[in-house]
Amino acid sequence: MIPRIHKQGRNTVRLLSYLYGPGRREEHTDPHLVASFDGLAPDPGRDPGTTLADLAHLLDEPLHLLDEDARPASHVWHTSVRAAPGDRTLTDTEWADIARRVIAATGIDPGDGAACRWAAVRHADDHIHLIATLVREDGRRPDHHRSAKRAQTECRQIEVDYDLHRVAAGDGTAAKRPTSAERHKAERLGRQRTPREELREAVRRSAAGAAGEEEFFDRLASAGLLVRRRIAPSGDTLGYTVALPGDRNGKGEPVFYSGSKLAPDLSLPRIRERWTTSTEAPSSEPSQPWVTWPASARRRATTAAWQALLVIDQGDDGVIAAQIAAAGEVLDALAKTSAAHTRHELQSAATAFERASRSHIRATRGHDHALRRAARDLVRGGPALGRGEDGATTAMVIDMLFFLITAAAHWHARKQHAQQAEAAHRAAAHLRAAYPTAADHPMAFLHQRGSRLAPAWQRHHAAAMRQALPELADRILAEPGWPALAATLDEARAVGHHPVALLVQAAARRELDTAERMSDVLVWRLRRMADLSADPRNFRSGPVRGSAAASSQEPAAHVDARAANSPRRQR
Repeated sequence: MIPRIHKQGRNTVRLLSYLYGPGRREEHTDPHLVASFDGLAPDPGRDPGTTLADLAHLLDEPLHLLDEDARPASHVWHTSVRAAPGDRTLTDTEWADIARRVIAATGIDPGDGAACRWAAVRHADDHIHLIATLVREDGRRPDHHRSAKRAQTECRQIEVDYDLHRVAAGDGTAAKRPTSAERHKAERLGRQRTPREELREAVRRSAAGAAGEEEFFDRLASAGLLVRRRIAPSGDTLGYTVALPGDRNGKGEPVFYSGSKLAPDLSLPRIRERWTTSTEAPSSEPSQPWVTWPASARRRATTAAWQALLVIDQGDDGVIAAQIAAAGEVLDALAKTSAAHTRHELQSAATAFERASRSHIRATRGHDHALRRAARDLVRGGPALGRGEDGATTAMVIDMLFFLITAAAHWHARKQHAQQAEAAHRAAAHLRAAYPTAADHPMAFLHQRGSRLAPAWQRHHAAAMRQALPELADRILAEPGWPALAATLDEARAVGHHPVALLVQAAARRELDTAERMSDVLVWRLRRMADLSADPRNFRSGPVRGSAAASSQEPAAHVDARAANSPRRQR
């Protein structure tokens, strides 16, 4: 249940006209009163003999008892309370009780007998509007300081009492929501999102992996945004504002938003914190040509995500918060450069995770160097194809990012960051949905190759699996993805790795039994650890297993157990 405190107004009749009117799109049905300060207020919706002016006069009567100089400039208090999608339809009696509880919690009517006058209007199944005059019966102003937080707290208890959807408690770190005027303007212009939301996404992606101020502003301009910098007399940039070229006000001027109005971490000072470098990570590393390729950038991001997982497991809170924030940059960069068939889910994952990237635990920047560089490499690598090595490495990095984002969700949950944990779980769900699309072709090819392995090699790799992972082997061998894993083990063996040792190392790095497809997880871990091509079609080491030549190469009758504890060959 979401309460929303609206901007205070000056005209009671005008607000009542909206509440009792047809709505901006004829969406209001049966407007009527469900509760009021004394339970006796006239209802213009149900009583033909009552006008809006009658109700407005009754509500404003304490105001008129004051001298004109003593009246507040803005006296109309307005709040809406909305049920969550999927909640049952509440009765008028239930809404009346909710109205009284919210009014009491906010301080508008604390029950002392001299409170403000108020009314609750319902014109839809899922919400009510509360209107009050901010002058008490005794002429004093109400104590409604922090009324929004008070209303939120009361609504959390209402959800419990009425068995409604439990909304995660906020902590003040969320991005500012679009106003009603912004939403209505977007709808009127046929936009699916408001300019504020579009700008927030564009600025976030421009900041992802940016190495400095000029690169950040160049990216903003390349994204097609109008950019204004606030310059100090010294010539230093103090801040910035951005606008969409087509978003104009009534005077035909662009509507600019400062970074801090888009999200708390998008102000210029907060973005500059990302460019901090710790003593553990050098500020500049020699550029390597291979990182400019999309597939290589995705491999680097996979490795960086794995390193971040270890930090989340063992690091302190400030460093972990930095890793989580940088993970958001990787998601933004991946979504920006993804192929069409995975783009929607990856963009949705990045958008959802934006909420999880901020909390009251301040990020200790500099330790997130590897992830931020991975994000920069993804952007520099440019758009990836949906096939070949690009497509396969996309599946690889999605698989690893799923574990990273899930670890972030668990950390937020331990810290009681309810909204952030929920957002991270939503992002993980989008990554889970994107994975099959990205992995379909390489996994199908691996499955075919594994199914064609000579029976002796199939038994050999199954025995390796049972020796390396005795508690999980039966489950993995029964999964549809086992042939693909067998093919990967065979490739690793062909280039000099010992399958048992490799499996032990891969399983020791992170739990497997929580994965939906353990065989898929092992495929990507092994291919990364053994430095195998992500696209199995690129493997050209000897004859294809299952051919006559390959079948003559019989495996050893047993697996050397001592190899399980030996270090793998360094490549």
